[in-house]
Amino acid sequence: MSAEIVADVADAVAAAVDALAGRRIAVLTGAGLSTDSGIPDYRGKGAPVRTPMTIDQYLASDEARRRYWVGSHLGWRAFAAASPNAGHLAIARLEELGLATGVVTQNVDGLHVRAGSRRVVELHGTMRRIFCTHCGQVFDRRDFAVRVENDNPWINQPENIELGPDGDVLPESTEGFIVPSCTVCGGVIKPDVVFFGEFIPAEKFREAEQLVRGSEALVIAGSSLVVNSGIRLLERARRRRLPIVIVNRGETRGDARATVKIDAGASEVLERLATDLPAL
Repeated sequence: MSAEIVADVADAVAAAVDALAGRRIAVLTGAGLSTDSGIPDYRGKGAPVRTPMTIDQYLASDEARRRYWVGSHLGWRAFAAASPNAGHLAIARLEELGLATGVVTQNVDGLHVRAGSRRVVELHGTMRRIFCTHCGQVFDRRDFAVRVENDNPWINQPENIELGPDGDVLPESTEGFIVPSCTVCGGVIKPDVVFFGEFIPAEKFREAEQLVRGSEALVIAGSSLVVNSGIRLLERARRRRLPIVIVNRGETRGDARATVKIDAGASEVLERLATDLPAL
């Protein structure tokens, strides 16, 4: 299978519609989908330069956890205020029409759920939940944010921030910051996301595989497929000779294996697909 590269976006969408028509579609999304919601991606043009914290660093050091939570808390309001964009809504519409089986997302922003998608596999977790690494107690991020503010009433919320893809900012100082601990056992808390150095939970990846296995085509939107989980799902589809449509600004690791590659914004193309794909 080799990608059909079509220069004109309208022609490319038409080629994608031809490839996908009459098939139930699994959708895989990456950070490029949420840029239209004001959340930057990791590798696109203008993306902020970040050195991600590893899980070993987070668990081993009180100072590392302070640094993480100062940045995460300062960015939380802007991150939580982000709304689903036209691309998220288009995917939910494809589900509603029976054209999409569901969505697997590499994003941690929870915007697919808020857009109304019913079957969402959050491969890398969600920033909207916190859990205790000792006892497993789960907390709502909004409640945790209130605890952070109560414990650190001096902390100032900046007016202009450079939000990172995970809803964080680069803190100027962590001095005096108190990281709340688990209210049940006093253990170390952690956002319910996959850190660098962590593996995606096996049951979560199996759920993603099942979604792709129950579909007849795959659309990948807003992902450069640098993360291996995305490539593995693409390979599952390719081995079954399913049509694969990739929508992304710039190259991806999967371009040579796609049926159609569309070099354009994810939201724009997903809207067109939701409008142009015929009913099953």
